[in-house]
Amino acid sequence: METRNSHGLDQFCATLLEREGQAVLDLGGVNQGTVSFITENHNRLTPEDFVVEFEECFGVGEDQEANQADPERIRAFGRAVFDFPNDHFDSILLWDALEVVSPELAPLVIAELYRVIRPGGAILALFHTEEAAKRPGNYSYRIHDRKAMAMVPRKRNSPRVFYSNRHLERMFGAFQSVKFFLARDHLREILVRK
Repeated sequence: METRNSHGLDQFCATLLEREGQAVLDLGGVNQGTVSFITENHNRLTPEDFVVEFEECFGVGEDQEANQADPERIRAFGRAVFDFPNDHFDSILLWDALEVVSPELAPLVIAELYRVIRPGGAILALFHTEEAAKRPGNYSYRIHDRKAMAMVPRKRNSPRVFYSNRHLERMFGAFQSVKFFLARDHLREILVRK
């Protein structure tokens, strides 16, 4: 396990410390570091493993991209990951989950994120630059502490989709703000507010 300092995570956590009892959706699955941090600060956590559900609904391998155009698979994925009432969460840890989604399906996922987060809520998302494709390793991310995230190596079958900053701004255009944090390790953090 490696750790990396994270200005985006620091600002995300600052919103969690503003008041107790907030509802947080973690799309990185269940892990003790994040569970402990969120619950010790008197907030509620709902973990969902976005990537696992994505691969179960759309498969892995060469058919995965074509499967993302199948309306029945899209509905099944939506039910598996986003079966929550409107405005249910105060914050969402998206991590790098959007990188497995095709550019055609990404707007539907973002619409679901917009639907389930309350006005003023924050989403922390990570995006690799294309230069990162030359570097080995895929990671699962979790909260190490308020200013650092843990990076745990993991096997990922789905290919990454790379987005430019401009594309990300357009994708999250319905939200109130999109703030970028750039790092030397070719990982962009964004903090999105509804």
